[in-house]
Amino acid sequence: MWVRRSSEGPARETRNKVRSPDTMEDKRNIQIIEWEHLDKKKFYVFGVAMTMMIRVSVYPFTLIRTRLQVQKGKSLYHGTFDAFLKILRADGVTGLYRGFLVNTFTLISGQCYVTTYELTRKFVADYSQSNTVKSLVAGGSASLVAQSITVPIDVVSQHLMMQRKGEKMGRFQVRGNPEGQGVVAFGQTKDIIRQILRADGLRGFYRGYVASLLTYIPNSAVWWPFYHFYAEQLSSLCPKECPHIVFQAISGPLAAATASILTNPMDVIRTRVQVEGKNSIILTFRQLMAEEGPWGLMKGLSARIISATPSTIVIVVGYESLKKLSLRPELVDSRHW
Repeated sequence: MWVRRSSEGPARETRNKVRSPDTMEDKRNIQIIEWEHLDKKKFYVFGVAMTMMIRVSVYPFTLIRTRLQVQKGKSLYHGTFDAFLKILRADGVTGLYRGFLVNTFTLISGQCYVTTYELTRKFVADYSQSNTVKSLVAGGSASLVAQSITVPIDVVSQHLMMQRKGEKMGRFQVRGNPEGQGVVAFGQTKDIIRQILRADGLRGFYRGYVASLLTYIPNSAVWWPFYHFYAEQLSSLCPKECPHIVFQAISGPLAAATASILTNPMDVIRTRVQVEGKNSIILTFRQLMAEEGPWGLMKGLSARIISATPSTIVIVVGYESLKKLSLRPELVDSRHW
């Protein structure tokens, strides 16, 4: 017995010494779950459900942001809260969800986005181990793929968002329905699609495509590196016992606010190009500057940040939890959260 104990004791001590630093390191550093670690079936099933819940919660602010960006000066709304109250009084809760059914088709682009992001990270890892480089390239690539699918859906849903009582906001009005009520949602959608086809042909569905790329590729490329940067900084400042999900939940909105401020000017131009039927990004920019000055480039920023803050918390917590739930069974015990 003594020999057996003496032979196992040092070995056990050695294993404990080796494991202890690893465990401490795991708790100190935020571990990133990569594509090869995931059970893909769980990842997609949970992902669609999570994305739908997020869209339901933030869509009203997306609609408000779009209307604020399109209106001339403050002709209709004086801000995010004012727009919320006026839409609610005029059209009820359903008025805050105009175009929502069409917009749900962007669930497809959402899944394409996360797939492209994860696969691109895996590809870039063969050339660089820098998390910033991987996040930057993967975020931009994912946005390029997603926007190619999203833009036609956005064009239709944005015109539906513009349907309101009284003054016409966009290029198109649902016919036979001047008050914006009484037409079934899919009837409105068909009417808008017909008007786009008649006015612009198939190209009309990709109006603002370049502006969208110039908005969302930088936004996505900037968001991911800032997200990991803020998470790492918070991790170094907080106690090791603090759950990683707390850092991530705070880092998401910080990254979203940073990216929104940097890309909002292009977002305003993109919205106007798509809704007002303009053909030139440069001319749209010049007209905006002439009419409203530099502050016109910040229109809708508060609504964008307000909608981004809760949605980003839900997205980050949901996405990180989704990846943990989708982790391959044999890897679960090796992770420390």
